[in-house]
Amino acid sequence: MPVRRRGLMGVAAGVAMTVAAGAFAAPALAGESGRGAGHGDRHRATQKAMEAAVNEEAPGVTVQVKDRHGTWNSAAGIGDVERQSPRGGHDHYRVGSISKTFLSTVVLQLVAEGELSLDDKVGRWLPGVVEGNGHDGDRITVRQLLNHTSGIYDVLTDPGVQDTVFTEKFLAHRYDTWTPEQHVAIAMRHEPDFDPGEGWNYSNTNYILAGLIIEKVTGEAYADEIRRRIVEPLDLGGTSVPPSTDFRLPEPSSRAYMKLSGAPDATTHDVTELNPSLMGASGGVISNSADLNRFNTALLRGKLLPKKQLAEMKRTVPQGEGDEDEGYGLGLVSRTTKCGTVVWGNGGDVHGSTTMMLSTEDGRHALTANFNSMEGDLFAILNAEFCGK
Repeated sequence: MPVRRRGLMGVAAGVAMTVAAGAFAAPALAGESGRGAGHGDRHRATQKAMEAAVNEEAPGVTVQVKDRHGTWNSAAGIGDVERQSPRGGHDHYRVGSISKTFLSTVVLQLVAEGELSLDDKVGRWLPGVVEGNGHDGDRITVRQLLNHTSGIYDVLTDPGVQDTVFTEKFLAHRYDTWTPEQHVAIAMRHEPDFDPGEGWNYSNTNYILAGLIIEKVTGEAYADEIRRRIVEPLDLGGTSVPPSTDFRLPEPSSRAYMKLSGAPDATTHDVTELNPSLMGASGGVISNSADLNRFNTALLRGKLLPKKQLAEMKRTVPQGEGDEDEGYGLGLVSRTTKCGTVVWGNGGDVHGSTTMMLSTEDGRHALTANFNSMEGDLFAILNAEFCGK
């Protein structure tokens, strides 16, 4: 999946990163074998792809694979450029739009419980919120929020937001608090991309609204519902939805890097610390590769949703020209690898972090990979693992 374009911060342009020469001199970490003799040998192509992907634009990568032979953790490249320390095989990181899979799962659990319907109009739960410049919440369904067919303008493409978030100004605003109401109000200043159901366009505003609907239906914060319904039952000890006062990543973790200008000589910044309310419900989750694999495989195996709701989640819509190998469901994406294997999951990116979480439909072969930048060839790693090349 084209993570940078479809992920939370995929609207950022020109974020290629450059670091000092020699910054990647640290050796790649050897794969840590799980159960079974020679376990790491089965992932030799994956390790090779990881090492090849590390470069001046992508300092380091961390990966976990789970298959019938056990669990394999590995990493390559640099986790901290200043200290020249290697990337960790068990790092925590911001998962960006993979948060949408968590949020959609909660919505579908509420659907299964009869608390709301995918065909409910947004205006029923959030009256008067989606209005202005052609937006009409009484014409948009919950389903259309979750599969990005609502036509609602993406708040992150607003020129003012772009100027604050994706330029050097970010450094002065990285700790600012953003409310969901503020996100929606900014989006409502613009016309819709299209009439509801008449197209497809990735919009983070959709999931900001879905988070508000969860809170309206349950009376609880969406973060609390994610914790109660997913994190605690699956024992995802490395996963959290941090409050706006928590700017740091839990340990172990690597630093996150990003260029905040398209200029050839632009400085690369450490953007590890930021206020997670910038992403909110559309991308605020922090996790690690082990937890994401556990979450994705549990979801696909029906441990979080009844069959009917899981089938709804996997009902995909096309994303337009150039995306024939990928379909978007309800916060869940299908992708066909170069060798024809269909995998399910999601991808996400946020300042200094790009992640891919994918598994075969039966949950027997899962891969999660993360770069500590908004660059990195995740597709090469995906195809190496599932195709052996």
